[in-house]
Amino acid sequence: MKQLFILAFALTGLVNINAQTAPKPKPSPAAEATAVLSNGTAINIKYSQPSLKGRTPGKEVEPMMGKIWRAGANDATVFEISKDVKVNGQSLPAGKYALFTLQNEEGTTVIFNKTWKQWGAFQYKQADDALRVKAKQTVSAESSEKLEYSIANNGLVTLKWGTINIAFTVE
Repeated sequence: MKQLFILAFALTGLVNINAQTAPKPKPSPAAEATAVLSNGTAINIKYSQPSLKGRTPGKEVEPMMGKIWRAGANDATVFEISKDVKVNGQSLPAGKYALFTLQNEEGTTVIFNKTWKQWGAFQYKQADDALRVKAKQTVSAESSEKLEYSIANNGLVTLKWGTINIAFTVE
């Protein structure tokens, strides 16, 4: 009987230890957007999804005017394409890229950087840019609490963050 009590106590202790070491949900969890275009090109965007938490993009949280933004949280956002494509009419070879944005008075530039595995924008080097394109930026009446990417079947890629929508076309 004493041995049964000791075994039960030990098992209870293990359960408590495991419960205390269970990982907490990340504030900016991993997310992914994927699509296959009609020409068979696969597009995959991997990013971390921050929340606004009452903050305003461009004021208390990125994207900030004139600063490179990783277009997500944590690691740089990864944009991968299975075939050579045109992004807003400009050529981009198949492969993986870090996706960044840069906002200024003229609008938003989307940047595809060859160094796809990097933390944030801290290691960003303009010399590694594979392509820069002007994106269409609009303001939405509805606000998106979490950063979200979507890829339409026609190749329209949209980043939604707060009331900001940044879009470009892949074909």
